[in-house]
Amino acid sequence: MNLQTSAADLTEPPVLPCPTGERMRLVALVVTFNRKPQLQQTVERLLAEDIDALLVVDNASCDGSGAYLRQIADPRLHVLSLAENLGGAGGFEHGLREAVRLFDPDWCVLMDDDARPEVGALSRFLSRASAFERAGYDALAGGVFYPDGRICDMNRPSRNPFWHLKDFVRTACGGGRDGFHVRDADYATLEPVPIDATSFVGFFLSRKGLARAGFPDGKLFIYADDVIYTLRMTRLGGKIGFLPTLRFEHDCSTYHMGGGDIYRPLWKVYYNYRNSLFAYREAAGPILFWPIFALAAAKWRLRARHAGPDRLAYLSLLRMALGDAMRNRRDREPNEIHRIAHPAE
Repeated sequence: MNLQTSAADLTEPPVLPCPTGERMRLVALVVTFNRKPQLQQTVERLLAEDIDALLVVDNASCDGSGAYLRQIADPRLHVLSLAENLGGAGGFEHGLREAVRLFDPDWCVLMDDDARPEVGALSRFLSRASAFERAGYDALAGGVFYPDGRICDMNRPSRNPFWHLKDFVRTACGGGRDGFHVRDADYATLEPVPIDATSFVGFFLSRKGLARAGFPDGKLFIYADDVIYTLRMTRLGGKIGFLPTLRFEHDCSTYHMGGGDIYRPLWKVYYNYRNSLFAYREAAGPILFWPIFALAAAKWRLRARHAGPDRLAYLSLLRMALGDAMRNRRDREPNEIHRIAHPAE
């Protein structure tokens, strides 16, 4: 049955007992917005896997994605159609709430519409799921690769350098991003590698992990919601492992960065900067956050020289992002951000 549900139907899920039996219930969760060709590949791949249900959150797509999903007869497919685009963060929050309400799964596996598991990856996970639970894992991150087999750096898991001295020294002594992210050699391991943060592409979340960390913050809209969520889980005592044999493909060809590391469309600048600062606060704590804030603000201010005719709009978005991060404000209306990003429209 292809079940259509609206966001208004969502309620807090009841607390249900853990199901008995050895077979773990696995639900796949996909968030989509106007990427029908990618979505088709992902849905087909997932329905060929050993999953109990597939929940697709449609963020008010207008490219025919809804019609495509409605014509699928597989009873494992369920669709949550949102009345407006709530971004990836809103989609994952609503999707997880709905997955718990409908299925009470032992594990959920999350991904974007342009990402999908390698054939057999979910069966490999299920064959070890009970062992992962016995080992105390709240969540696991799969290895994410581009379609050509290269490691997808945007989905490379990490350790928080503020919690691990060696990682902090390596990062501070010129390692940069490589100082605290998992290394290439870690992609050859056959057993989970401890991590503190990861993306929602190929992210296996257990019932225990969800109970510990709660639901993701849908108000973040896009960017860093996954890092903030997994950092919080780790801070609260959760155990997250990186297991690259659970391979995922991420065909993120639609991702575009403008010149000088300026996000395009320009409105994305606001969410990237504001949410990055939220993540820095989660990672560094309330005291060390402020020098990081100052360094990041200076770095992003220098990027204005690459904005060309959008320089004034870029600076306005930057000021708004810095101010909202300082005040921990998360309720800025998207229309306001779009007006600043495109003042002539």
